Amino acid sequence: MNPRYQGIIPPMITPLSGRDTLDSAGLERLVERLIRGGVSGIFALGTTGEAPSLSYRLRRELIEQTCRLAAGRVPVLVGITDTSLVESAALAAHAATCGADAVVTSAPFYFPAGQPELREFIEELLPELELPLMLYNMPALTKTSFSAEVVEWALDQESIVGLKDSSGDLVYFRRMRRLAASQRPDWSFLVGPEELLAESVLLGGHGGINGGANLHPALYVALYEAARSGDLQLARDLSARVMDLSESIYRVGRHGSAIIKGLKCSLSILGVCDDFMAAPFHRFHPTERETIRARLHELGICE
Repeated sequence: MNPRYQGIIPPMITPLSGRDTLDSAGLERLVERLIRGGVSGIFALGTTGEAPSLSYRLRRELIEQTCRLAAGRVPVLVGITDTSLVESAALAAHAATCGADAVVTSAPFYFPAGQPELREFIEELLPELELPLMLYNMPALTKTSFSAEVVEWALDQESIVGLKDSSGDLVYFRRMRRLAASQRPDWSFLVGPEELLAESVLLGGHGGINGGANLHPALYVALYEAARSGDLQLARDLSARVMDLSESIYRVGRHGSAIIKGLKCSLSILGVCDDFMAAPFHRFHPTERETIRARLHELGICE
């Protein structure tokens, strides 16, 4: 049995044209860009999508439009992470109504949950869901990881179908992958940090939910395919290009928002969508924007 989700599934940025206003035309161009680039799915309302900073109204609108635009051509995964179980369940219900394929949740943020509490949270959430659930390990922002014990429990839950790991810890990734190898061959193991994409696939991973694929989807798809097929030289070469993109685009700002700002600014320069950021973030200043433009030229991406 093959994993349900594999390949490159970009954590889509959320195109905004103003506060609490979706850039609908930009969203359409972005979805088409991703699908043309060969991605295997779209993940809306993740970290790269600024989900925690968006109103529930806008999140619902984004879900509706993304599902409509994808039109069944690729699976749509929807982030439902929230501090409130009730709101997570409500977003999941809306995603199901709109035709999404799966939902994704990390641990609730703000209050750090213990492992028994984390398991109970997921256990209470599951009966509320009409769609399959993927777990999202994001310890840098949630202050906790899904432990081996919680993952072992999750493997026994038919409606939980995989794990996205953004810990950056390949030892953790390998351990969780080995836990599931015999018990749940249908489980998907996807890595977040794009710099670890090739290594994670060589360790038995099934692909990546990588932010840079918003900007250059075909590059990430090619890297995944090279690693999956065992073409190590090509994988090394393509990995170097991914590293160049990360170094060039993600290092312009000085704050934690630099990655999302870099992606949005790049896509704005390419004419895909607006680069408006949800509060408390703001778009790059003109000097930073020109730096991004120059680096896109250096990378051969600027159109």
